[in-house]
Amino acid sequence: MTDRLSNAELRRLFLHQHALSESPSGPLTRDGLDALIDRLGFVQVDTISALEQAHHHILFTRANGYKKSLLKHLLEKRRSLFEHWTHDASIIPTRFYPYWKPRFARYKERMDRASHWTERFAGRQDEVLAEMRRRVEVEGSVTSREVTPDDTEERGAWWGWTPSKTALEYLWRTGEFAVSGRKGFAKIYDLSHRVIPPEHHDPEPDHAAFVDWAGREAIARLAVATHGEVARFFDSISPAEAQAWCESAGDNTLRRIEIEQADGSTRLVWARPDVLELAAQAPEPPTRVRFLSPFDPMIRERERTQRIFGFDYRFEAFVPAAKRVYGYYVLPMLERDRLVGRIELKTHRARGELEVRGMWMEPGVRASKARDAKIDAEIERWRVFTGMERVVR
Repeated sequence: MTDRLSNAELRRLFLHQHALSESPSGPLTRDGLDALIDRLGFVQVDTISALEQAHHHILFTRANGYKKSLLKHLLEKRRSLFEHWTHDASIIPTRFYPYWKPRFARYKERMDRASHWTERFAGRQDEVLAEMRRRVEVEGSVTSREVTPDDTEERGAWWGWTPSKTALEYLWRTGEFAVSGRKGFAKIYDLSHRVIPPEHHDPEPDHAAFVDWAGREAIARLAVATHGEVARFFDSISPAEAQAWCESAGDNTLRRIEIEQADGSTRLVWARPDVLELAAQAPEPPTRVRFLSPFDPMIRERERTQRIFGFDYRFEAFVPAAKRVYGYYVLPMLERDRLVGRIELKTHRARGELEVRGMWMEPGVRASKARDAKIDAEIERWRVFTGMERVVR
């Protein structure tokens, strides 16, 4: 008989695996932040800052003692984290760096074939790459602004992507360069061997070891998953590779289990061997309300969010305003193990104001003084974190 997790057990387990079952109160150290990001596997980076940039939002949601200076230290001084791509731009534990080497090779192959990349070089790819390698080798780290003065190099149709900027991105994505820091949100590029500590420059793993690593690390964090979700976790391997890995993994690595979804239906998925023990040990989440980033790993896969939590979430920032159901930058509200509503917050930094632009509760979620007080407390935490002077509604 196949073991089964109820939907309530599944929700608690999923929240715990995403570091959302503990109270976010209390201090946070550099080591604690390192451990948190390692536990998540990566943290997505995004430039939209209607409220706060995604990586800061994701970390503050889990640890209210989070300070941006902690992350900067780990990235730029300790070098225990590095920036590259998973499914999108992300901050990643540096101990994973050897397993990004196959990705570098894959990026190079894809970019060399893609016309939109070759077009950005304006027919001078070899020349521009050679000059960029020489410049950074001799002169040190650079930003795209420093290598592309506005009045000296042509700009194509790619949103200001000059050949020089293209070279920096190409050399970063293919592993020759690494991001050594940022000026504002602009990446600072340097040679990888000057950024990534030498103990992480292990030889590239063979393909079997790479696939096995990607599968094991994904299931360790998800606890339960389809083979497609395993593949998409780091976006390192294909669904076919993930399926073959799941089907060939031994009982000490994976097992089959049935999970109950939010609508009462069941689904057969892959799971860690200790999944029942994990689920039994997963604590009851805090009673407080938390506002999740649209890029939070817990809600990253919208269909999975619907299946597990019964919450239909769509990020509408890129939807024309007239067609939005809710708003530009709307945040799911998490209370205990339920997604109970949505809120749109916007910081007006010049005015020192945190604006509550709208709030919508899910069907069947009743208003109460206690719930309103929890929502107001979370709004106040965000006012303090973003440095605003007042809340306006």
